[in-house]
Amino acid sequence: MSGSLWKKDQLKGGTYVLPSKAITIKNINKLFLVLILVQGAHSSEEYMGRLWENFPPATYLTGVISENPETGFLIANIGLFVFGIICWFILVSGSSLFARPIIWFWIVLETINGLGHPIWSLIQGAYTPGVATAFILLLLSILIYRQLKRLHAAGQ
Repeated sequence: MSGSLWKKDQLKGGTYVLPSKAITIKNINKLFLVLILVQGAHSSEEYMGRLWENFPPATYLTGVISENPETGFLIANIGLFVFGIICWFILVSGSSLFARPIIWFWIVLETINGLGHPIWSLIQGAYTPGVATAFILLLLSILIYRQLKRLHAAGQ
């Protein structure tokens, strides 16, 4: 093994065939990129709903980043999006040694995001900024998790 995300010596045409499904590395890479792009849309939804005014953790975080909460929110979310693109481009698409831990970081982050927004909306009894796209983030996190789990079951 080369120390990368995928064992290249056991890879045939980018596909591992399991009894019921074929798993392609390209599928995981594409799902990860979609996850990052949806995170960008999610941040836009939060921005349009002025999340930093409604959600105490966002209020605190944006205040730490900048005296202007809106500016702090933009810095944090643009930074997160750029970090995600860098992770995909350098680590995931390049099958870096750090690809799996990075993918797991994003799975955990977006699962928390995907569950936290609906729970917050239920507590508030109304729509809260970010809840509409949170479900998509949760679904993508689950899909990526399942693909990684199948690769692991196949000994990869």
